Amino acid sequence: MSTLVSMMPLIVLFVVPLIVRSIAARRGSRGDFGTWPGALCAGVATTFVLTGAGHFVGMREELIRMVPPALGDAGFWVTFTGVAELAGAVGILVPATRKLAALGLVVLLVAVFPANVHELSLQHAPLASFLGRAAEQLVYLAAVLVAGFGPRRRA
Repeated sequence: MSTLVSMMPLIVLFVVPLIVRSIAARRGSRGDFGTWPGALCAGVATTFVLTGAGHFVGMREELIRMVPPALGDAGFWVTFTGVAELAGAVGILVPATRKLAALGLVVLLVAVFPANVHELSLQHAPLASFLGRAAEQLVYLAAVLVAGFGPRRRA
C-alpha cells in the first residue's frame, strides 16, 4: 500500500474539520459545526466512512490478511469491524447517539490495534513502524474522544 493511501484517513481527519469549521465560520453558524468538537465530528465521521468502506471494497483482502489467525474467521471480523466503523461514523454525527458512538469507536480502535501489530510483524517492520502506528492510533483515539465528549460552546 502506498504511503499516501495509508495516510489518507489521517489526512481526512485533519482536513475535513478545517473545511467544515471554515464554512461554519463564514456563514456565522452557531450550530454544532460552529465548534471545533462539532467540526471534528465531521472529520471523524468521514474518516470512519472511508476506512469502513475499505472493509468491503478496495482493501478487503489486505484487511483479512491482517487479522491474527487466533481470532478465527477473518472475513467475519473484517465485515464486523467495517459495519461497526460505518455505524460509529453515523452515530457520531447524531447528538443523541454521539457519546455512545464515541465509546464504541474507542473500543473498536483499541480492539483492532492487535491486527495492526500483527500486520507489521508479518512485514518484519522495524520498531519505529510499531511506534508510529501506536502514535497514529492515539491521534484517532483523541479525535474520537474530543468529537464525542468535547465542549459544544458556540462560536
